[in-house]
Amino acid sequence: MATQKTAIITAAGKGMGAAIARALATDGYHLALLSASGGAVALANELGGFGMNGSVTNPADLQTLVEKAMGRYGRIDAVVNNTGHPPKGKLLEIPDEDWHAGLDMVMLNVVRMARLVTPIMIAQGGGAIVNISTFAAFEPDASFPVSASLRAALAGFTKLYADEYASQGIRMNNVLPGYIDSYPESEAITQRIPLGRFGKVAEIGQTVRFLLSDGAGYITGQNIRVDGGITRSV
Repeated sequence: MATQKTAIITAAGKGMGAAIARALATDGYHLALLSASGGAVALANELGGFGMNGSVTNPADLQTLVEKAMGRYGRIDAVVNNTGHPPKGKLLEIPDEDWHAGLDMVMLNVVRMARLVTPIMIAQGGGAIVNISTFAAFEPDASFPVSASLRAALAGFTKLYADEYASQGIRMNNVLPGYIDSYPESEAITQRIPLGRFGKVAEIGQTVRFLLSDGAGYITGQNIRVDGGITRSV
């Protein structure tokens, strides 16, 4: 009988995080969900997992989440590092504290979680981590200066981590969503997208589901664009 896997998902109360949780639930994962809104607790109750209130920017909350997951399920096979939107503004008008807040939200959250779960995954013989990034990581958009800058840094960390721990059976990849229907839609944005529509949160959920699966067992250190073709790089 196959061992039932456990997945941690942050910012799982709504939007892409909730869609990822639903996608993994269909594969029978035990779920450990975190959100700042209370939505993760409600969704976990619906899906038969457990949820807690907390922030990805609080190291103690991340540690509690991992400890509770281990206490309840005894293993952690998958982690999805999802988060909210970091501060925005005109490039040189963004104060230092907003840059530091963004660093905690989209970069250090991944580093801190990796410190917590990597020893567990090594002991188990492997695992998989997916970080939710942005299409603007490599083609920066002036609308998201903090996010674009720091998620480019996240790409560097992801490649370094993937190289370091591949031999231990641990994979790490980034998903780079474009404009998804959890974001306010506008005709001006839609006209920029070759597919002519916003993406669906369920499509992000299915992409993450694949990247965590055995079928993606030879994929690591990658940045997977799920953006309807809005980025131009090849």
